[in-house]
Amino acid sequence: MEEILFTKMHGIGNDYIYIDCMNGCPANLPQLSIEMSDRHCGVGGDGIILILPSEIADFKMRIFNADGSEAKMCGNGSRCVGKYVFDYGLTDKRLITLETLSGIKTLSLHVRDGKVATVTVDMGEPVIDAELIPVSCASAQMVEQPIHTTFGTYAITAVSMGNPHGVVFVDDLSKIDVHRLGRELELNPIWPDRANIEFAQIIDKGKITMRVWERGSGETMACGTGACATAVAAAITDRCGHNATIELLGGTLDIEWGDDGHIYMTGPAATVFEGRYIRKS
Repeated sequence: MEEILFTKMHGIGNDYIYIDCMNGCPANLPQLSIEMSDRHCGVGGDGIILILPSEIADFKMRIFNADGSEAKMCGNGSRCVGKYVFDYGLTDKRLITLETLSGIKTLSLHVRDGKVATVTVDMGEPVIDAELIPVSCASAQMVEQPIHTTFGTYAITAVSMGNPHGVVFVDDLSKIDVHRLGRELELNPIWPDRANIEFAQIIDKGKITMRVWERGSGETMACGTGACATAVAAAITDRCGHNATIELLGGTLDIEWGDDGHIYMTGPAATVFEGRYIRKS
């Protein structure tokens, strides 16, 4: 048997199981994520996030979804990593760099009463070039392209924030079957690597309500990269300016598309509990 120490954390409801791997890592990580993420027989979560040493940044993050697939980036997860490394004394820096599969991210830690309360993440520049996202498209960018589904035709705008997103703007979010339509759009052959799907309703020019279907995890309470992708899609379709408040099921994120072309995401990070997971196989 193997005993694994973990910390359950969440960023506005996007919950992961965090494992300190600074001195070593468990084996067979995809299977471990499947086991630990099970909300009935495991710890329960949207996946596992590993905190590792890095040769090119202060820390490195690896993410495995609940189905065992590895993700390149998670905005909510990166904020929680920032909170973890500061609160648990792995660093005393309030500006740290984090290596991810989609590049190095810079985290600004906002401390209150000795603990990290919120984090601003420099998410880098959004990608709207269809080939780089990647998404199959007749034009250089997929903006409001009609996609036919069993539920009707929906206009999709494709954006990458280190992982592929398809943003669908709707008039009434309450009438969308997020689970069935989200799954169908995630698996649409236009996406070579599948995609995260965001359903968004504009409340006003600076406020958007959103629900997300994440590839490999299903509907989650929040998605940081999805919120960034939605803000970008709203801006390039003239639905919003370069600053937006995104309301998700788990809470609110503030997104700024800066003058430098980078997307800055600010939101909370929270620790839920600590534990030991006994792995029998």
